Amino acid sequence: EQLEIRNPVNGVTADLNQAKVALLEVPDRPGIASLIFGRLAEKGINVDVISQSVHGGTIQDVAFTLALDDLPQAKEIAEHLQAEIGAKGVVTDNQVAKVSIVGAGMINHPGTAAQMFAALADAGINIQMISTSEIKVSCVIERSRALEAIQVVHRQFALHEEAAQPVVLGSR
Repeated sequence: EQLEIRNPVNGVTADLNQAKVALLEVPDRPGIASLIFGRLAEKGINVDVISQSVHGGTIQDVAFTLALDDLPQAKEIAEHLQAEIGAKGVVTDNQVAKVSIVGAGMINHPGTAAQMFAALADAGINIQMISTSEIKVSCVIERSRALEAIQVVHRQFALHEEAAQPVVLGSR
């Protein structure tokens, strides 16, 4: 027997202790991702959300999030890598947050991520990056909109009716 899960989402979290780094117009060739994330790992920097977008097949942008405290060192590493790999630039943002929905039922409910995206869009909240797994969907957004994002996503999944409480991580 399978347990029926009425609401695929059990909770909403926001991590305010996030920053974003992007290497722009990176040549698209094997080994680049390994080099970038290997250098960060050597310095003990944990990377969270990773996004790679290809422009016409020969260049790409590589963006990632990490703990806000690691931003200065990660920026320095990215700037050194820029010259080494032939990237056109490095952009950082210390005003982002990660809002996530979690729930074991999401795997069996198509459209859960789309519902989250729609709730954010209806509130005029832009999604900068997305990360998904079988039990979690995370969106990187502007930090100043994090509390509002938690509230609209909570309403979208009727979590207020189930006495679920949002969790906010970080104090910045």
